[in-house]
Amino acid sequence: MATPMLQSAAELLETSEPALRLIISILIGYPLALVSRYCLFKKDVFLIHLFHTLTGLWIAYFNFGFQLFHSFLCILVQFLFLRLMGRTVTAVGSSFIFQMGYLLTGYYYTATDHYDIKWTMPHCVLTLKLIGLSLDYYDGGKDEGKLNAEQKVSALRHVPSFSEVCGFAYFYGGFLVGPQFTLRSYQWLVAGELTDCPGQPPNSIVPAIRRFSLGLVCLAIYTIGSPYLTDSYLLSDDYANQPFWYRCLYILIWGKVTLYKYVSCWLIAEGVCILSGLGYNGHDSAGVVLWDACANMKVWQYETTPLFTGTIASFNINTNAWVARQVFKRLKFLGNKMFSQAAALFFLAIWHGLHSGYVLCFSMEFLIVTVERQVEALIKDSPTLTTLTQNMFLRPILYVVQQLIHWLFMGYPLVAFCLFTWDKWSKVYSSVYYCGHIFFLVLLFATPFLRRVLVPKKIKENKSQ
Repeated sequence: MATPMLQSAAELLETSEPALRLIISILIGYPLALVSRYCLFKKDVFLIHLFHTLTGLWIAYFNFGFQLFHSFLCILVQFLFLRLMGRTVTAVGSSFIFQMGYLLTGYYYTATDHYDIKWTMPHCVLTLKLIGLSLDYYDGGKDEGKLNAEQKVSALRHVPSFSEVCGFAYFYGGFLVGPQFTLRSYQWLVAGELTDCPGQPPNSIVPAIRRFSLGLVCLAIYTIGSPYLTDSYLLSDDYANQPFWYRCLYILIWGKVTLYKYVSCWLIAEGVCILSGLGYNGHDSAGVVLWDACANMKVWQYETTPLFTGTIASFNINTNAWVARQVFKRLKFLGNKMFSQAAALFFLAIWHGLHSGYVLCFSMEFLIVTVERQVEALIKDSPTLTTLTQNMFLRPILYVVQQLIHWLFMGYPLVAFCLFTWDKWSKVYSSVYYCGHIFFLVLLFATPFLRRVLVPKKIKENKSQ
């Protein structure tokens, strides 16, 4: 689907044509949201579903040509599961197996050793939507007393129509890069209920512009920095010949800039959702209108937290919330929180793709989070460490050191995530002597011994009771 005009524009901007098509497709959501606000608000629901379906199909065709049939086929099959199998475990299992199987098969047949923008990119977003749809429909058949608070909000009491499922799946604000949202939220949007002015379009233009502007800032940082901080340089002899401190610093800065690629897309897409009304999230305790229902980023927390768990909680929020709701919490029957977390992270790894780098990345996340929680508990229980960390003169120094460690080892697992294959990521990790693996494994086994020395016996006894 290459076109001379887009090719020329991509060359001028020093990017690829698929990447340019992706950005254009996300940005086109803003005029589409304006059409929805001023022409379709409170109109016939079938007309709104049709608008969302046709615009989503056009976006799919613009980016991937006739490969859009992959998404349409999976939507059709999912609808048939709902209609023919009903609210059964069989329907949920069939949905999960088919949708994940289709996605993984797509990964297998389209895989390369570098990142490509192809039909599997939006399809992974769609896969979660459709699996979540089957689970929410299944929950709709349970007694309300057996549902948790989240399930009560998202449960579907009636089987959706085909036009409704298509509109939900192809909605222009979330088709390509997310965010994840439930069919119930989509139904409220179509009904005109997601507004701070009942009966009128929401006052969401200014909040949408704010997220759009912040997204452009992040996109500018990535666009300016990425040509100087490339994945290929990590594999070069020049990088390998640099001093150890330089190699670590490069990973730190490279990782930070690379993540802005995802941050910028999510922020711009969130602005579309806010403009349409989907971002409406009621009011806070002070009566201020909230527009964060589709927030995939907590930017201030992301930029300032020195904790790995803080960054994870502020990054790709809706996808993480989906996995927490539909995978982690549904594995409660395992009786072990750590097993449930490991299974959820493994699901996230294979959902991203079949490359070994994804499994390693999320394995490192599991290790890092486990160690961080152990260290936090140690500091909290040790009077000596608590006094040190709360010292007003030491706190700024400790914060800087903690941030350096934090961002170095945020970039460290990202190496495997971005380089995909064992021969590539192992080369980079070898060049820095697997310092991340060693650092956290040493802490993992050292922390229990440090507790024996630094935590008073009385506190240990209270903890064990």
